[in-house]
Amino acid sequence: LLKSEEAYVKELKPEIVYMQIVQATFYFKDNTTLYIWADNATYNNKTLDMKFEENVKANYLSSKLYAEKADYSNTENFLSIYGDVKINDLKGNLVADKLLFDITSQKLDITSFNDGKVNAKVKLNEKRF
Repeated sequence: LLKSEEAYVKELKPEIVYMQIVQATFYFKDNTTLYIWADNATYNNKTLDMKFEENVKANYLSSKLYAEKADYSNTENFLSIYGDVKINDLKGNLVADKLLFDITSQKLDITSFNDGKVNAKVKLNEKRF
């Protein structure tokens, strides 16, 4: 589900929808939901690919994510989040340059351009009530 306050197309590329103040909702087969907000986005109405830019925020389960950009590729089945990525979760926090989630294999790659180091604080063996 994709909503925006304002949207337009350009005559030369009518398959690309340019949007401002955007909210996207992804519903997964396991009954979980991913919400993404951004100031700007583009949507390709032929491939269903989406690009989110500026002030990107996302919520998934108990995780909150912040980044500069996020790309959803329907054609290649991945979600890429990059540019000053921060994740806050009950289990810990993460700071990285890029996250690449392969939707098909359910695999997450975390990249840092800062000497290859990812800043993460994770709580292990935490008791939940």
